[in-house]
Amino acid sequence: MTVTPTAIPAVRCIETTRYPDARGFFREVWRASRYQEAGIAGPFVQDNVSRSQSGVVRGLHYQHPQGQGKLIDVWAGAIYDVAVDIRKGSPTFGQHVAVRLDAKANRQVYIPPGFAHGFAVVGTSDALVTYKCTAEYAPNCEHTIRWNDPALGINWPLRDPLLSPSDHDAPVLADLRETALPAFVA
Repeated sequence: MTVTPTAIPAVRCIETTRYPDARGFFREVWRASRYQEAGIAGPFVQDNVSRSQSGVVRGLHYQHPQGQGKLIDVWAGAIYDVAVDIRKGSPTFGQHVAVRLDAKANRQVYIPPGFAHGFAVVGTSDALVTYKCTAEYAPNCEHTIRWNDPALGINWPLRDPLLSPSDHDAPVLADLRETALPAFVA
């Protein structure tokens, strides 16, 4: 397992190893001790799976005040995965990182609490995405930022995606109340 910081060091890419043979393959996707050694301690308390068709954008979602860290992995298809730093006072506030994840690359991305997360399904097939979360889903803490907020400068690979009504009607980051954003802790 190799862990690499992105342009925003709190967001990390994890390269896992796939062991193929004539029967198929084996891949270890989580071992608490190895991730703790890499500074990704969790605890992870909820696992989610989403299936989305090509052309879908999900996000940008986050929870506050009960923030969620997420370990994202793709088991079928490919996504353009985005994390936006929304921590008030952070030196990288409003900046984002984007990582392509697909079922063949054995790559995961860890997004800590304090970041909004979204992805676009790229290519012609559906995407099956798993999320290990550091906090349980809390509907009363759920927030959404508009996926194509011009101030964020995200170069999405889709121009007219299929969106949920809440993603379509989400506010831009500048329109969110200060109380709806987590604080940066150095």
